[in-house]
Amino acid sequence: MDRDASKEAGTASAAGLTYQRATDDIRAEFEHGKSGRNAIAARTAAADTLVLALWAAAQKENRQATESIALFATGGYGRKELFPLSDLDLLFVLRDGGQEKLAKPAIRKVCQQLWDAGVRVSPVTRALAECDRFDPDNLEFTLSLLNLRPLTGDEAMTYKLRREMLPRLIEQERRALFTGLAALTRERHARYGNTLFHLEPNIKDCPGGLRDANVCGWIRILTESFVTDASREQALPKVFRGATAVAEAPIPAEETREFTAAFDFLASVRCFLHLRNGRDTNTLDWKSQDAAAAAGVGIDRGAGQADAAYWMQIYFRHARTIERMLLQRMDELPQESSLLDKLPQAFRRKSVLSGEGFRVDRGRLVLDAAVNGEDPARDPDIVLQVFEAMAKTGVRIAADTENRLEGALPILSAHLEEGPGLWNHLRTILCGRHAGAALRSMHAMGILELMVPEFHAIDALVIRDAYHRYTVDEHTFVLIDTLHGLESTPTAPTAMEAWRAPFYAIQKDLEHPELLYLAALLHDTGKGRSTGEHTIESARMALSVLSRLELDAYERPLVLGLIENHLEMSAALRRDIFDAETVRAFASKVQTPEELRMLTLFTYADINAVHPDALTPWKAENLWRLYIATSNHLDRNIDDERVDSRVSSELVHRVTGLLPGKTKEVLAFLEGFPQRYLRTRSPEQIRTHFDMASRLEDDAVQLDFHYSPERSDVTLVTRDQAMLFARVAGALAGWGMNIVTADAFSNAQGIVVDTFRFTDSYRTLEMNPQEHARFVKSVHDAMLAEGAADRMLASRKRTRKNAPLVTVDTKVEFDTKSSTHSTLLQVIAQDTPGLLHALAVTLGEARCNIEVAVIDTEGETAIDVFYLTREGQPLPDGDLEEICERVKAAILANSAA
Repeated sequence: MDRDASKEAGTASAAGLTYQRATDDIRAEFEHGKSGRNAIAARTAAADTLVLALWAAAQKENRQATESIALFATGGYGRKELFPLSDLDLLFVLRDGGQEKLAKPAIRKVCQQLWDAGVRVSPVTRALAECDRFDPDNLEFTLSLLNLRPLTGDEAMTYKLRREMLPRLIEQERRALFTGLAALTRERHARYGNTLFHLEPNIKDCPGGLRDANVCGWIRILTESFVTDASREQALPKVFRGATAVAEAPIPAEETREFTAAFDFLASVRCFLHLRNGRDTNTLDWKSQDAAAAAGVGIDRGAGQADAAYWMQIYFRHARTIERMLLQRMDELPQESSLLDKLPQAFRRKSVLSGEGFRVDRGRLVLDAAVNGEDPARDPDIVLQVFEAMAKTGVRIAADTENRLEGALPILSAHLEEGPGLWNHLRTILCGRHAGAALRSMHAMGILELMVPEFHAIDALVIRDAYHRYTVDEHTFVLIDTLHGLESTPTAPTAMEAWRAPFYAIQKDLEHPELLYLAALLHDTGKGRSTGEHTIESARMALSVLSRLELDAYERPLVLGLIENHLEMSAALRRDIFDAETVRAFASKVQTPEELRMLTLFTYADINAVHPDALTPWKAENLWRLYIATSNHLDRNIDDERVDSRVSSELVHRVTGLLPGKTKEVLAFLEGFPQRYLRTRSPEQIRTHFDMASRLEDDAVQLDFHYSPERSDVTLVTRDQAMLFARVAGALAGWGMNIVTADAFSNAQGIVVDTFRFTDSYRTLEMNPQEHARFVKSVHDAMLAEGAADRMLASRKRTRKNAPLVTVDTKVEFDTKSSTHSTLLQVIAQDTPGLLHALAVTLGEARCNIEVAVIDTEGETAIDVFYLTREGQPLPDGDLEEICERVKAAILANSAA
């Protein structure tokens, strides 16, 4: 190594060490109470020092290659919002494209030195002439230029880019930038369900996150006036003033104190996440919430440890502030006049927005100005009519009107009357197509709590489990959105969208839909106060609401019954829904067709509101089947056996019709199967099973596999033997499949037909179609080779390393009353690889025959229900305690494996 190279290496090493000491100091100061704003400013300064030192060394090494380059910080680095593990966004601007070949080695070397110093860098190289070219497919690059901050390099190029080219670019493309920025923001929000109320939010990209704060800043820059006359420099946007000026502080001075406090809080939280995880991660998971609350991140650390739930409510309050500011800024964007704006004022009020004291202006609902001391913001009837209009049309309320309404809350509270008048307003809001949006707005402003104080208990309430995605209040609003969304035209011909129409048909038959929406609004209020059964507490709290609204003797028990029983249909889905006793027991809970319709729709929406993937086509199908079966049960009078016998006879004839000349053989095959087998299988499926059974002499294990990206199934036909269920469960788990349901049938000849339905958790079969044959063969071989399933499962278990996010308490319960032909076993436990296999092995060793298994997984919780028999009879009561202990031991052993 020559002397110059050695000197340069020493410079880079020294700069890297200086930077490392600075980052160590940033961590120490943050952990001792410094704010996130201090941390990002300090890291920005440390990064500036490092970049400038490395670039100066590069200039000394090769002046010719670097002399016509201007170096800029862009994006978050340009805003001086450089979080502890964020990338450095660097822009190298060349005088012309022909210089790139000469400059490339120097740029690459500096970037490598930054990486060697532990800094992730995102470099972009552009010729000066390229910087004012707008590419609608690369909007992010132009947006990053809004936060352009010069670091070093050619001053003439810096002056030209900042003072001439960028103002001209933005002036010419302002509308396209507005449109593109709005589209990017909508797309990002849609990825997070258009809500900030996630149990584990991404504090950067979720609605109300730091990216929304950035968007507010970009809109502010874009809406300022641009001039190119140097004599009028003060009219330039601040970010472009002066050839060597730096960007303003992250939060504009004109923004509210609440917005500044919200940004500071989120900045501290993001710094905490980066330092805690050692990488650029922005998801506030439960463990991070606990740690942040314990450390007092973003709040007064001298006040002691904060409860995690309380700390999260602070987070949601700040996120609301940022989201609200974003919506106000978005309102400032140029937009076409809406059809409502173009309607004559009188016609608009009468036909679209019935009511006085407000209007639509630029696509927003606006309260009229106060006249002679009469302020519409203080009139409860006018205020509630505004929200009725919002629920009916989806038109949002203007920011100034929101401020007036919030300021009028004390007066509204004093003048708000209860009784039928209040119910009429609430009913109209609940029945509006956009009720969810109206209720969210009312909730954010405190008006919903004026009408229903009981709702305050679930404001931004976090109840932790790995299945729910939203806070309790947002779950309620999503549920109401789902109910109203049934009437929407499907956006895509998916398997799930196909179920919308039949459930909408149920909705159209409701006699009192407003009561369903009211029950939906109140169904979880008890979660804010109850440590026991929240359904009971919710019903108790709802009773006071219904009394204040003065609902009549028919309406009140209907709403209360729906709230008390809102989990019953979900619970019934964890039973064998083809068992007449399951249907009979569930029917006793609903009693009338109207209650059944309401509970069916509620359950559909409640499952969907848990998280976007909770309501699968399989669950929708089972929900529909249970609805139809229960409806039939409520409609018919007597003689169930005669009807079942007739249906079975018809099915037998249809099966034999598919196999001409084999009626005797078919009847022999069907003899001994429970009637449920005929009711749950099509004639074509039964024919397939018959054909498989006829081939058992050639191969003792017959498999029929049907693949679907949403849900696959495999059917096993073989002679009855011990541990069949356990072997199939082990083989499927060994492939990473998630079993959702399973059933087992056997006939008088000892032939077993077991069907397992499962989802492909890791998309193994979807991404590798060539593996389908190997998958089937491995399941086949596992039935024949002793221990094969155990070996497959052991391999899968070794891949699990992550600790569970939530600890699930094990519950093992027997039910000897729900079925006359089986003993029900319900197991609730931590979902771990091989759990179903371990349970099946244990039950097999206890001489229990699994007739039906209903398998469900909610996040980290496995909820498995088994219908068990021994020699065709329910299990003896005297054996249940021992089996229970053996099952618990198996669960413990499996989780420790």
